[in-house]
Amino acid sequence: MRILFTKLLHIGDNLLLTPTLVATKEKFPQAEIWVAVRRGTEGILAGCPEIDRLITTARPEEGRRTWGDFGRDLVTLAEIAATHFDYAFELGDNNRGRILAAASRAKIRCTNSYERPEGIPLPSSWKKRFNHLVTTGHGPVHQVLRDYNAVRETLGLPEDPPPMRFAQEAMLPHALDGVITGPYAVVHAATRWASKSWPQDRWKQVVAELLHRFPQVLISCGPNPREIGEAARFCEGFQGKVLSTEGKLSWAQLASALDSASLFVGVDTAAMHLAAAVGCPSVVLFGHPPAYQFRPWKCPHRVVRSRDLMIETERYQLPGEQLMQEISLPMVTEAIETMLAQQA
Repeated sequence: MRILFTKLLHIGDNLLLTPTLVATKEKFPQAEIWVAVRRGTEGILAGCPEIDRLITTARPEEGRRTWGDFGRDLVTLAEIAATHFDYAFELGDNNRGRILAAASRAKIRCTNSYERPEGIPLPSSWKKRFNHLVTTGHGPVHQVLRDYNAVRETLGLPEDPPPMRFAQEAMLPHALDGVITGPYAVVHAATRWASKSWPQDRWKQVVAELLHRFPQVLISCGPNPREIGEAARFCEGFQGKVLSTEGKLSWAQLASALDSASLFVGVDTAAMHLAAAVGCPSVVLFGHPPAYQFRPWKCPHRVVRSRDLMIETERYQLPGEQLMQEISLPMVTEAIETMLAQQA
């Protein structure tokens, strides 16, 4: 049996797919699992040994695609079309993924078919190219469940999906291994989304608060120069007790750092999902999108967000920037205290 999964979205979305992949491999250990993702996001799947073949396609953003990308994508499409698949699941809800799944000519080709307000209805032209349309299991549920529900009924998977997957054997050592000598917390404040950003001065206060509870704090960030600069500023004034990854850690190395950490504090990013995948207790600040859809999956955690009692549909009408600004420092420190008390 050969199964294709396509999910051409962001980095963290790939990790949210791993419970479905794990459950599929457990049910069909002899199955050959192919996964198609956006080029540049595949590294976070290094810890999912259930994947037999990982293929990539170009990023969709205008100005970032090249003729070389176009050529490689044609090769990928041709390879999929020439390979025999029994099942193909398109889970990214986009046309690029649907093209790959339809090209597979799998016996069962499956994609989501939404009704408003749960999602954008699937055009009739695409409905003709798939012979299994998933119309249930959507609604206000976690994204892991959205992926899982799209596959569960077709493959007869158990009702409850497993945790996310980043295997310990796939983790790699990093340069900070010998520098961090005791218990530590990881802070990941960096994000390119304004709707997820929290003021830097408050983040620095959180770092100071964490140093009352841990000998050291590690600031995680990506390779973007702006993120590296912000992380460096968070380290200033703490006499070497606060260290930065400087954007140099691979996902396998960051997984190792999170696996050894006592606590993760951050925003809704791929790093947050990686912390959940390795079981690191987490405190996460949410503006947009909804916490019910992207909160840490099957990992001890506390969500911090403003206007928590507001009806979700009404809350979502407010700007994410405003919702993040309304999160106070005491709200975050209280969540940290509660999370640490639960782990004691």
